[in-house]
Parts: sequence; structure tokens; C-alpha cells
Amino acid sequence: MCPPAPSFFPAICQHGLVALGLLLLASCTVGPDFEAPEAPTGNRWRHATTATSDLPDEWWTLYRSSTLNRLIDQALRNNQDLAAALARVEMARAMTRVESSAWLPQLGMQNSATLERISGSIFGANLPAGIPLPPLERDRYQGFLTLNYELDLWGKVRRSVEAARAQENAAIEEVTARRLIIAAEVARTAFLVASLDAQRSILRETISLRQEALKLQQSRFQGGLANEMDVARARTELSLAENDLTGVERQRGNAFNALATLCGTTPAELDLPNSVSLPSAPRIAAGLPTTLLRRRPDLRVAELKLREANARVGIATAEFFPNFKLIGSGGIESIGAEDFMNWKNKAGSIGPQFTLPLFQGGRLRSNLRSTQARYQESVANFRQSVLTALQEVENATVDLNAYSRQRSQVGAALAAAQETSRLSRLRYEKGLASYFEVVDADRTVLTTRLLQAQLDGQRLTASVQLIRALGGGWKSEAK
Repeated sequence: MCPPAPSFFPAICQHGLVALGLLLLASCTVGPDFEAPEAPTGNRWRHATTATSDLPDEWWTLYRSSTLNRLIDQALRNNQDLAAALARVEMARAMTRVESSAWLPQLGMQNSATLERISGSIFGANLPAGIPLPPLERDRYQGFLTLNYELDLWGKVRRSVEAARAQENAAIEEVTARRLIIAAEVARTAFLVASLDAQRSILRETISLRQEALKLQQSRFQGGLANEMDVARARTELSLAENDLTGVERQRGNAFNALATLCGTTPAELDLPNSVSLPSAPRIAAGLPTTLLRRRPDLRVAELKLREANARVGIATAEFFPNFKLIGSGGIESIGAEDFMNWKNKAGSIGPQFTLPLFQGGRLRSNLRSTQARYQESVANFRQSVLTALQEVENATVDLNAYSRQRSQVGAALAAAQETSRLSRLRYEKGLASYFEVVDADRTVLTTRLLQAQLDGQRLTASVQLIRALGGGWKSEAK
């Protein structure tokens, strides 16, 4: 059973609690409260439509490609950039708890065992003449509990917690933004691979036809129906097609390697069909420009960084005001270890501590100006992020519409080129045209078919860019 506490402890605690209560009643939070700045969104698009439609969280399923679904799922599980972003969330959460700990008293333990020796000449100088010196060496033992509690009178701790929570929420939104970026990059790269596969298929078909054309020209030359120039042209066109195929296969290899990295694996381990088909693009509506502030995670990150910068202004403002702490310690202290646990050796102190900055050489004022300037920088960054987001939506819409028109135009051009090729062959077979005319017509057909395959991939990429610019999955407020 512990012995009763000395009478001076209740008195000190009573006065300390009264002072604490009065101080807390007078407390306030200095610095500006956060207000979101006006964003330059406007009310209409120049090229996009204001119609509203929902996008599922897994928006890539709209392309109805099992291969794409599998690749994006693998990337979202294994991508290392996403893993790093998740780790930053845990770090931010821990820092929020660190800042929140200032709300509570800080308790500790201070134990020591020291050997002291007092100077004989100094100690003896204070003794009357004839008094012998006491022992100059002694053991000192201490076992204290310590208390340190800062009273948040001006909201410095509150502003610090506010800034930390803004950082934590920004880290969470950055994970959402990273997921959107990774999914969009996987889709873009997969569509590039599919477009290159379509071009590769066209070139392989062309090479097969040109091999047959070379054999035919060699046979006609041996029969005296063609000249050496026709054979040389046929061989040239075959070599050029083979060169084009090598270039396409090189591009596909690089795109395949990039896809493996996005999926968090090595190129040797990535499971991808030898030929990927191009899906059809979904219809996408942009909605109102103002919805981007809620739809895009990067804009939410920019606003949270603005909230953090605003809280930092409050922290810097609180530095100008007095600081109040409640500090104390209590325990047992003795000379020698024999009676260390005897309650008569109790010792302690408790009371408020008051500090006020009087002269800091301009440090506090400069720090405040620095945080205010950082806040203004964050405002400018936020507004620039909004303008960039609007530009990305407009660009993606322009690209998507242009690629769709180009696809129709190239389709008409391909039909005309194929008819030209057919007629040139008839003219050649009747002796009305040279083989050069046939080669030129076939080359136009090949170029147009390759362009068509490229436009199919670019149109899909533009649709992905539009979804990314709009912020990915979204449900309209009307529903």
C-alpha cells in the first residue's frame, strides 16, 4: 500500500488545474480559416459536350477486352509506383498521429545513479574554522516521473494537425491519381501493341503477295514477257516491305517491354497473346467543366496542398504569441542506495512555464511571410492545375473527333486506292501500262492500310486520354 501523498501536491495541483481551466477558456485559433479559391473553370467547353454520363470505376471494361482487363488488374496489383504511393499514405498517417500526440501530456521516466565528488577546497571555504570536512564522495540515486504539457492556447497544435491531415488526405488522393495514370498507361500501351499487331499483319500479307509478284516477274522475264527493270522493282518492293516489318516489330518489342514494366513484371514473364486485336471505342460525355474539381484526383490533391499551406500560415502566426506549458517531476531521490525506497526521500515539483518571444532578429516575421508566400504559390498552382485539366479535356476531345474524321477519310481513300490498284493491274496485263504503275498503286494501298491501322490505335488512345482527363470513374449527380 502506497503512503499518502504530501499535502503540498494537492495544493499545487488545485492551483494548476484552475489556471489550466482559465487558460483553456481563453484559448483561440489564430491564422486564417481555409476557404477554397475561385477556380477558372467556366461554364462551357469549346469542343467537348456538356452532356453527362456515368463511367464505372473500372472504366477499362467499357472496351470489352479480356486481355486489357487482365493487364490492368495485374498492373494495379503489382505496379511499384503504386506500391510506393501506398507507402506514402502510411507515412502520412503516421505523421498525423505524431502531430496529434501534442494534444496529450508527455509523460516520461528519469532514473539515474551517479557518483559525485565535491571539491574539498571549495566546500571547505564555506565552513567555519575548525569544522572538519565531511565525506567528499557520495552516491546519488534518482527515480522521477516527468510531465510536460503544452497548452494549445493559440491553435498551433490544431493548425499542425490540420496540416498533417491535409497531407494525409493528399497522399490518399495521390494513390487514386496514380491508379488512374497506371490504368490509362496500360490501356494506351496495349492499344499501341494492338495497332502494331494490325500493321504487322498487313505487312506480312503484303510480303507474301510481293513474294508471289517477284516470282511472277521472274517467270515473265524468263518467258520474255517482262524486262529486268520489272524484276528489280518487284525485288525492291519486297525488301522495302520486309524493312517496314522489321521496324514495326522493333516498335512492338519496345511497347511490350514498357507494358511489362507497368504490370510490375519482366518482359520474359508477361503473358500476352502474339496478336492483340483492337477493340471498339466507347462513347464518352464530358459533363460540365466545374465537375472536374470533384472528378479529378490531381485537382483534389492540389486543393488539399492549398489547405495545408493555409494551416502553415496559422502555425507561423501562433509563434508570435506566448507559450504556456505545465511541467513537473516527482519521485524519490537519495544519497546512497540503502534507504532509496523510503518514502521520506520523496521529491517533486510542478508548475506552469511561460515564454514570450521578445526579440528574434526578424525570424518570426520572415517565417510568416514565407508561409504566406507559399500559400499564394499553392493558389497559383491550384489554378494552373485547373487550367491544365481543362486543356487536357479539350485536347483529348479534339484528338478523338479528328481521328474519327480521319478514319472515315482514310477508309474512303483506301477504297479508291484498291480500285486504282485493280485497274492498274488490268492495264498492265493488257500492255497499256508499265509495271511501275502497278507498283506505285500497290504501294499506295499498303500505305493507306497502315495509316488506317495507326488511326484505329490513335482513336482508342484519344478515348483513354479523355477518360483520364475527366478523372476516370464517375457517377453523375442526377442519378
